[in-house]
Amino acid sequence: MGATAYSVRRHTYLDSVFLMRVAQGLQAGSGVTDVAALMATPANKQLLFEAGFSGPEVESAGADDLVVGITARSEPEAEAALSGLDRLLAAPMQDASHVARSWDEALAVLPGANLAVISVPGDYAAPEIEHALSRGLHVFCFSSNVSLGDEARLKQLASSRGLLLMGPDCGTAIIAGKGIGFSNAVRRGPIGIVGGSGTGIQAVSCLIDAAGSGISHAIGCGSRDLLDEIGGITTFAGLRALAGDPETKAIVVVSKTPGPKTRARLAELTAASPKPIVTCFLGGPDAGSAATFDDAVAQALRLVGVGVAANGETPAPPAHIRGRARGLFAGGSLRYEAERILQRAGVSADRFELLDMGSEEITRGRAHPMIDPRLRAQRILESARDSSVGLLLLDFVLGRGAAMDPVGDLIPAIGEARRRGSVVVASVVGSDRDPQGLERQRTALRQAGVVVLSSSARAAAYVAEALR
Repeated sequence: MGATAYSVRRHTYLDSVFLMRVAQGLQAGSGVTDVAALMATPANKQLLFEAGFSGPEVESAGADDLVVGITARSEPEAEAALSGLDRLLAAPMQDASHVARSWDEALAVLPGANLAVISVPGDYAAPEIEHALSRGLHVFCFSSNVSLGDEARLKQLASSRGLLLMGPDCGTAIIAGKGIGFSNAVRRGPIGIVGGSGTGIQAVSCLIDAAGSGISHAIGCGSRDLLDEIGGITTFAGLRALAGDPETKAIVVVSKTPGPKTRARLAELTAASPKPIVTCFLGGPDAGSAATFDDAVAQALRLVGVGVAANGETPAPPAHIRGRARGLFAGGSLRYEAERILQRAGVSADRFELLDMGSEEITRGRAHPMIDPRLRAQRILESARDSSVGLLLLDFVLGRGAAMDPVGDLIPAIGEARRRGSVVVASVVGSDRDPQGLERQRTALRQAGVVVLSSSARAAAYVAEALR
């Protein structure tokens, strides 16, 4: 296992997205094999114990205490890496003109604020959401693991006050051109998006941008909003807001398949809407819904009078693929989309395996693969050594919050897979205005011998044809 070192910082709360970046920074230390940077909630403490970080300080740590643990090849290397922690923790303070410690203090600094962004451990998110709503603030909540009952109650409270609660478990929004959470630098334009899928919003907004059009607003709802237990409260509020927005001419709804009661209500609202609504539901029956993000975007573009360019991509798949395909996705919705495409193409289920590397089961105690590539790189290498896997399907998601060079982070693992004879197929979600650069990332993939398609749907269709 190697040597371990840890540090406990009392009463030092930092949100999970920032801690993912801290972990990534520490991982660069010489000899470092694993890093944990977590708030000491009961669930996270169990993860720390399982990873070998134990001691009186960890055991006595509370939910507002930060624990950072490092595993390295030797004790000096673990301690050396840990010595860089203060510099990484200080990063968010360097450009801050003021650090508020309470809601009242924050609102005194920004009395005109009308939106709160909340990213705290799930057990503590509900009270903070309620505090924000009670102060008349719309809420974007990144936190997950909030109970379904709390989510329903808080969304009903938000609705009664004419406020939007985006989340919990909301990864993406674009409001008046400003991205929140994971988002891309896309043009403003006539198409609005309402979504329970973060990477779905990103994929749709980037495809619209690539076609020369743009986004008015993209309202994230959280992954569970269209369940019958929630009833689509934020989705319906978002649709009403966009229907009343003079800049929005057409709307796209992207989500996992709704509950039957909520879907029926959504169909009624869509039929009565003064503006056309395109739906794209993944993961279940698709009657009346666009089958892919590409299809949804094509419909929306036609509705706003933008022509859809013919797809010039016609790469011929390899004549023979050994074994089966394995997809390792950073975007959960892109995984659902690929699964639907392969199933509709009649590819036998034993010919492919698709993994959402950002799922809670895989990322428990780890950074999301859009930020930290280590776990996905490891799975690529494992797949390359697996003689039953002959094709790898990958996605890369650029933009605000994502790793600065997601392709470069995985090139060594991709190179090893290629050397072992694997065919690698990939797509990139992003724009050239994103800091990572869409074409720069695609070029790096092509130079590594990867088959690059312009969308995840087209990459999945290529894989389907190769397997058939």
